[in-house]
Amino acid sequence: MPLSNRRIGIIGLGFGAQVYIPAFRSEGWDVAAICSRSHDKASKVAEAAGIRDVRTNPMELIARDDLDAVAIATPPCAHHELTIAALRAGKHVLCEKPFAMDAAQAAGMRDAAERSGRTAMVGHEFRHTPQRAYIKELLDDGYIGRFQLCTIELFLDRYVTREARPLTWMAYDSEGGGLLGALGSHYIDGLRHWFGEVASITGRLATLRPDLIDLKTTAIVKAETDDTFLFTLQFESGGIATMSASFAATPTRGVKIVVMGESGTLIAEQPGPNPMENGAVIASRDGAPLQPLATPAKYTPFTDDRDHRLMAFRLLVREFTKGIEQRISPAPNFTDGLRCQEILDAVRESSKSGRTVKLR
Repeated sequence: MPLSNRRIGIIGLGFGAQVYIPAFRSEGWDVAAICSRSHDKASKVAEAAGIRDVRTNPMELIARDDLDAVAIATPPCAHHELTIAALRAGKHVLCEKPFAMDAAQAAGMRDAAERSGRTAMVGHEFRHTPQRAYIKELLDDGYIGRFQLCTIELFLDRYVTREARPLTWMAYDSEGGGLLGALGSHYIDGLRHWFGEVASITGRLATLRPDLIDLKTTAIVKAETDDTFLFTLQFESGGIATMSASFAATPTRGVKIVVMGESGTLIAEQPGPNPMENGAVIASRDGAPLQPLATPAKYTPFTDDRDHRLMAFRLLVREFTKGIEQRISPAPNFTDGLRCQEILDAVRESSKSGRTVKLR
């Protein structure tokens, strides 16, 4: 286990408590302070994790002069302000996805990171899962020849409930909620990682299960954000990728990714929204029958039974630590975050206008 002897503060205690705290600790970091807008939540997390410094004001955490880095795992609406404040305070930053509320914010965050000279990364840990990393290797090695088409289907029944589900920040546009940002951002980052830059986008957003219950008032309210999306990306290389996703589908059918080229096909499947530690790749080349490929052991350097998301996230933390030591910002860096945000914005713009959006 790497021993960095570095100190970090974590802002946001949903995914931050489930994955960020154990991941950073396992990679040798001292989680010295945590922050949540809910004092009760922060206190419970701190007690369970043995963390002394508990804050409800993130600027107080950022102002600590003994922290090397700040990890931001809040809803997206806070990313811009907190990231720029942390960079100005001389902290290295790991920011959760979706990166920002729009491309203008993302560009400001990228520019601030470049001016600061600090390591700045986006939490796109899916790149480090065995399936995704092995597909990248196969593509780079020319296993399927020239890339032509990728299709992704993600259908889960998380929002299919007998009664209205509880209202959360995910239902609000102002908070940065919606399935496109929550999961679409991960897949868009992966597609760019595999196939390069995007030239044009078409997209459609929908809310198929809008009813929510406000637990404070028991009133039924309508979600403002999407639970379903579709998009098509045309890459500068000429290849095309499509994705259809919904949390409002029944029954759950998981995720299926198919990558097709001139001379072969790669297929990856998973039962839930996140890639698993032991995911296999099914492949064919030159017309041969589909068959599983043995994923190289190097892509599963260890396992972590506490949470299936932890191995990939710990590998991301290792890259973050290495970036600090080498004074660089490894991918996915804030430029990757900006490119992903531009595509998210284009999907939303296309959904409103019904037109294809070209990236500049």
